[in-house]
Amino acid sequence: MALAFQGVLADRRTWSLDTCSIGLSMEAVGTRSSMLILREAFYGTTRFDDFARRTKLTDAIVAARLKELTKLGLFTKELYQELGKRRRSEYLLTEKGRDLVPVVFALMQWGDKHLQGEGGGPLRLVERSTGEPVKVSLRTASGEALDLEDVAIVTNGPRPLSPSDS
Repeated sequence: MALAFQGVLADRRTWSLDTCSIGLSMEAVGTRSSMLILREAFYGTTRFDDFARRTKLTDAIVAARLKELTKLGLFTKELYQELGKRRRSEYLLTEKGRDLVPVVFALMQWGDKHLQGEGGGPLRLVERSTGEPVKVSLRTASGEALDLEDVAIVTNGPRPLSPSDS
């Protein structure tokens, strides 16, 4: 089963989305290096050297990704200085960056289930006070759990859909 398309979207041959939010999101943060840097930021990493060490990426890649992610507004830079050392920047997640938590943890959950084998990966997400497992899933705004077949895609207001080339 798949998602249902409703209304003007029902005939997919008549439209295409040139500004697909999934495509735009992947262009913004869809590299492996960006995901690893975001993972580390969610785990509390803030300093360049720690990002490089914990992700095992080169300094050049970490510098480029942190610059891109900061330009996108996922991080802010704050200066700090340790005694006797030069001033450096810490990278702190913004609200925009924190909004990616479910995305990254959904990837973790998928990898645990489909790539790690029985028992999942080396880490688990749990609710801090109870230890209850945390799962990322499709839910209505009121919190009701949904299956893929329960979800429909509709247009988001008056934005035009580009005519399809087919």
